[in-house]
Amino acid sequence: MSCQKFRVIKPEIRVLGVDDGIFTPHVKSLVPVVGVVFRGGHWLDGVMHTRVEVDGFDATDKLVSMIVNSPHYKQLRIIMLNGVTFAGFNIVDIKELNAETKLPVIAVTREEPDFSEIRKALKNLPKSEERWKAVLNAGEIFEVLTRNESEKVCMQISGVFEDDAKKILRLTSTRSNIPEALRVAHLIALSLIHISEPTRQAEI
Repeated sequence: MSCQKFRVIKPEIRVLGVDDGIFTPHVKSLVPVVGVVFRGGHWLDGVMHTRVEVDGFDATDKLVSMIVNSPHYKQLRIIMLNGVTFAGFNIVDIKELNAETKLPVIAVTREEPDFSEIRKALKNLPKSEERWKAVLNAGEIFEVLTRNESEKVCMQISGVFEDDAKKILRLTSTRSNIPEALRVAHLIALSLIHISEPTRQAEI
């Protein structure tokens, strides 16, 4: 798969950070997923959202639809995910996400994933081999020093060169060791469960 080379990485590069909300493991439900558009690591430009199934297979498709149908789509230059597992083990295939959106993808984790534990957990779920293939599709893990080049995160990438991805992570990690778009997406996604939970209970 080809990689996009950034001639210049501008301070106001428009990035999308995506994270999911709180959920009860192994309980069939829909989990909120929030995308936050930032210019660099300082200016919030917009918010988008969708929902995915706990331990389902729809995360990649739902993210593609959310992104390409957003009014912000044409301004986006890169997608950042909080890892590749959403709503339990609803795996995002970052190569497919890259191909379908035509945008580079960086999956960020604070620590290196424990693949042996992931593999073990997947064996208890339907279509475990398909899920495992999506996990492997995320590719090699790279360590990155982000904020002040003193705090480390791990990343997996698709459609972007390692050096460019590292530069973008450092540029956008302005208030913590993760990009600001991901930090804010996480906060918003967490808040949605508190808003939606009473409504969900009322419908039952």
